[in-house]
Amino acid sequence: MQEHDARTFRGAAIPTAIAGSVAMVAALALQGVPGLIGAFLGTLLVIAFFAVSFVTVSWAGKHSPQLMFPVALGTYVLKVVLLGLLLVLFRDAEGFEFTTFGLTAIGGSLIWVGAHMRALATDRRPIVEPVPSGEPDSAETEPGGQR
Repeated sequence: MQEHDARTFRGAAIPTAIAGSVAMVAALALQGVPGLIGAFLGTLLVIAFFAVSFVTVSWAGKHSPQLMFPVALGTYVLKVVLLGLLLVLFRDAEGFEFTTFGLTAIGGSLIWVGAHMRALATDRRPIVEPVPSGEPDSAETEPGGQR
């Protein structure tokens, strides 16, 4: 992962983890251990799902920018299918609070997206990288090229 990708990832993961920790403390105080487990699982789900997408899309972008969209779409579909399977498998599970799990997952997702947008908006990396002055550009090397 490149440095600017890692900086963007930290800019989204840290606020999500902090918000998840606050949710865990609040859930423990309000609902006891089942609430704590639900908030922990919700936070873990959000961080894991967004991290998988971020890492795979970053990898694809490093190898070929044309792969970024198909990889992003593929990871999204895979995550939706996995989430559906997890919900079906754990529908009768006991020991954690489902409402706390859901609210923490929704809140964590919103915080991740907002923090990710902020990290991208405050990134100081130039979008267009200028050609160094020692290298000719394509107009100078083509015969009959006009400037």
